[in-house]
Amino acid sequence: MNYKETLFFIAKCLTISLEEKNRDEIELMLKTTDVDWDAVVKVSTAHYVFPALYCNLKRADFLHYLPQELINYMEHITNLNRERNQQIITQAKDLNTLLLKNNITPIFLKGTGNLLEGLYEDIGERMVGDIDFLFSQKDYFKTINVLKSHNYSKPDNQLNYFPGSRHYSRLVKKKNIVAVEIHKEVTIEKYRCEFNCEMISKDNQQINDFSMLSFENQLSLSIITSQINDYGFEFDRFPLRNAYDVFLLSKKVDTEKTISKFTKLKNPLNCFLANCNLVFGDLESLKYHKTKEAENYLKAFNKSLYKSKSNLKINFKLITINLIRRFGIVCKSIFNSENRKWLLNRIKSKISN
Repeated sequence: MNYKETLFFIAKCLTISLEEKNRDEIELMLKTTDVDWDAVVKVSTAHYVFPALYCNLKRADFLHYLPQELINYMEHITNLNRERNQQIITQAKDLNTLLLKNNITPIFLKGTGNLLEGLYEDIGERMVGDIDFLFSQKDYFKTINVLKSHNYSKPDNQLNYFPGSRHYSRLVKKKNIVAVEIHKEVTIEKYRCEFNCEMISKDNQQINDFSMLSFENQLSLSIITSQINDYGFEFDRFPLRNAYDVFLLSKKVDTEKTISKFTKLKNPLNCFLANCNLVFGDLESLKYHKTKEAENYLKAFNKSLYKSKSNLKINFKLITINLIRRFGIVCKSIFNSENRKWLLNRIKSKISN
């Protein structure tokens, strides 16, 4: 199995709990094909969907097609992830209680938000990094002060956050399982006119005593995180973890309608949906606009699966992005005293080191 075959096999396995067509196709492959399980483990681990793969194969009663040693390993990793996620849920509940007591309503985002709302049939499926939550401008600094007063602190090696950043520096607390990220925005400045805290707050929802994004905004953010914030659109990256979230959310919303409300964001979101539709196997719920841009994006994505990306080309793109970003910081520092203070402190810290 080459990389493309492995990626598409894993992706379809992630849908077999909800898509009968893919369930039948995967079972036939398991019966008749010599699956390269080493490649499956490597790719699914790199995409952070290894536990989700196990959970879907188990729900479909397909584990008997796998080597017993692999089953044992998958079960072990998923159990560890489930235990970790239960600790994250407990930490999130404590944070929610603390902030509500201080008249602050956090809106939980991304993986932690998905866990709290019950998006996954098994909480062991999703691999989660931090607890991300969103706050209004008036509650943003208040939240930082509340958490710091309750023994959350910035790690010693963590840089001070730039005032224009989406979120404050990561905060950690002893004996807590993960760090927290306090967001005031959810995307880079270029797209905040279309997707920002104020817009999100207007139609957030309450699930299990937590404030969440609407399902439409959850789907949009799942794509934006990958395509925009992590530069997936620039580098033809397609993370299955985000795509799996989009697949599950596509069962709750009309994907075409959801992205049609955007102007600047519409094309990158549409291209990601086109990729999802391709990789997951032309599913009815993953509708997208069949534009020329989406067609070209799919062609470029297909080509990228057959050849390794040039490190020189990737590094050049990264350097270009960082130079533009740093130039923007310098320009903002000229006109904004808070940004200027941050830049001077960064320069001083570099000189002293």
